[in-house]
Amino acid sequence: MWRLLLLFSILPIGAALLLRWWFGLRVLESLGGRPCRCDPARWDQALGSGQPAMCAAAAPVGELGERLRLAALAQWQQREPKRAAARESSRRFGLAVPPLSAIVAVFAAILAKIPVTGALVIFIAATALATVFGLLSLGAELRAIALAARNLRAARAFVRSEEEDAVIEAAIARAWCETVPPVLRLL
Repeated sequence: MWRLLLLFSILPIGAALLLRWWFGLRVLESLGGRPCRCDPARWDQALGSGQPAMCAAAAPVGELGERLRLAALAQWQQREPKRAAARESSRRFGLAVPPLSAIVAVFAAILAKIPVTGALVIFIAATALATVFGLLSLGAELRAIALAARNLRAARAFVRSEEEDAVIEAAIARAWCETVPPVLRLL
């Protein structure tokens, strides 16, 4: 039974790590830290003034991508609070469940209720469940980023369209990087 649970747990974890690398880390590495210039007034016009992620006059692509992602999430929170709360809940689930399951599994193994391999499989299964929830809620975040990117394109906040495309790609890549539980981000 433990082997079957381990097999079904490793598959989504492996897939999530591969997707994170392909759509997230690889893209961020290819974009590098090259600087981009944007107009802060047009950035505020596109994403709304008072957003937590303001544009600097010149910043690296990755930093502006993260700022775009945060601004998109803030807009999404105002536009659709229930869906945004559901995404935040799945993120918190991924933050809390794997460590808590590890604690429960260790106590169960210490009390000799389950074998040590069973405790390890329980931790891996909880991590896989958190990973699946994160991947299932990623689509809504990507739609929010796409809407913010459309507003950013319409405002023409960047001097060059290549910089604009790079910042949007970096925002999408950041979303892919953040979708896995923090336990897996250490890998």
